Amino acid sequence: MPFPSRHMGIHYFNEEETKMAKTIPYKIFLSEDELPKAWYNLRADMKEKPDPMRNPATGEEVPVEGLYPLFCEELARQELDTTTAFIDIPEDIQSFYKMYRPSPVVRAYCLEKILGTPAKLYYKFEGTNTSGSHKLNSAAPQVYYAKEQGLTHLTTETGAGQWGTALSMACAYFDIALTVYMVKISSEQKPYRKAVMETYGANVIPSPSDTTNVGRAILKDNPGTGGSLGCAISEAIEKAMTTENCRYVLGSVLNHVLLHQSVIGLEAKAALDKYDIYPDIVIGCAGGGSNLGGLIAPYMRDKLQGKDAPHFIAVEPASCPSLTRGKYAYDFGDTGRTTPVMRMYTLGAGFMPSANHAGGLRYHGMSPILSKLYHDGLLDEARAVEQSKVFEAATMFARSEGTLPAPESSHAIRVAIDEALKCKETGEEKTILFGLTGTGYFDMSAYMSYNSGEMSDYIPTDEDLEKGFASLPKIPGVE
Repeated sequence: MPFPSRHMGIHYFNEEETKMAKTIPYKIFLSEDELPKAWYNLRADMKEKPDPMRNPATGEEVPVEGLYPLFCEELARQELDTTTAFIDIPEDIQSFYKMYRPSPVVRAYCLEKILGTPAKLYYKFEGTNTSGSHKLNSAAPQVYYAKEQGLTHLTTETGAGQWGTALSMACAYFDIALTVYMVKISSEQKPYRKAVMETYGANVIPSPSDTTNVGRAILKDNPGTGGSLGCAISEAIEKAMTTENCRYVLGSVLNHVLLHQSVIGLEAKAALDKYDIYPDIVIGCAGGGSNLGGLIAPYMRDKLQGKDAPHFIAVEPASCPSLTRGKYAYDFGDTGRTTPVMRMYTLGAGFMPSANHAGGLRYHGMSPILSKLYHDGLLDEARAVEQSKVFEAATMFARSEGTLPAPESSHAIRVAIDEALKCKETGEEKTILFGLTGTGYFDMSAYMSYNSGEMSDYIPTDEDLEKGFASLPKIPGVE
């Protein structure tokens, strides 16, 4: 549909709409006392658990002690915990969360008006902290547990920069040194993200780099590459394993990250419950799966317990389509093939995605939890969308709702708009909840590319994907 004029961002309500606006406010908040006191672990309610991490050389299941050289011990325990439904949030992290939480659930009245849809649109807005995204929800506890263990240094990777920014904030707060390997194309597209990380004291290195053995090997095999999250993970892991009193932390994909991000969905559900609102559809963007898993967590619990539940939609970039075109297989988490292997939807650790502006979604695999849910039909649907259509939706959202969304979040906005327009055609009054994971104020080069008409849509061919699939490992004793 055509874009609204600049004046359409101002919406004058009629009498009926004014009455409704008083009933359901634009922004629904919880009080500080209502903030979640525990994270929710989806695996505890899954009858069929995700397949375990395995040693790629032996095929044996990785015990919790096997993760200690790489991860903080408490995070390793959370990673492999499949039975504890609720894990207490430490009081220090509850206090930290109160600096920027609760985050609001917002009724998108103006977007509804422009679309002319009977659908009711709500979004959970996670961009109310300096990092501009949901990533701080997991960064803070991961650094807290590192501090409790007596560690002095952490390493990580970052794509678009939200995770690196969030982690640098948390490391500054808890006084721990941090090295960030930032996907090279993202570091070039988003130099101000690098500046923010450095302001908080992080050492930021574009990846792949010549500072690690794996980085040099990747550059030799792929000269001129813009990198990927898989490349950056490999470098960060090597740095962690060769640095004294250091561990590696990850901002998505892993089970403990989805655990921490459950605060998103727990808050959203509690806020909407205040007004007896239960969504028909829940939509989230999907790269590694952290925000999507966090948003759907309490609603997926309803489904796992046999109750009525929303229709869940994961939205990924057409340039990196792990759910929609990937294989459900054991694979490495990094391009350097140094991690334990996980069963997930994957394009292969050797897959090199194009330079899509949604850097946070440029990962070859999907969370093992979400992959299992999707494989078993519990995560109902996955869609892949081209970035020009994503930025069309982002622009419409910015002009109507007044917030410039991150490219990653805009994938969810795209499908929310599509679903709202379906309701316009059918007359159905569905309630749609989607995740606005963060703001796009550090992504202006992407918006400039779209506004100038220079943005292109790259979709990998089957031949491109086969190159990635060829890198899938053969695990002893595992089909």
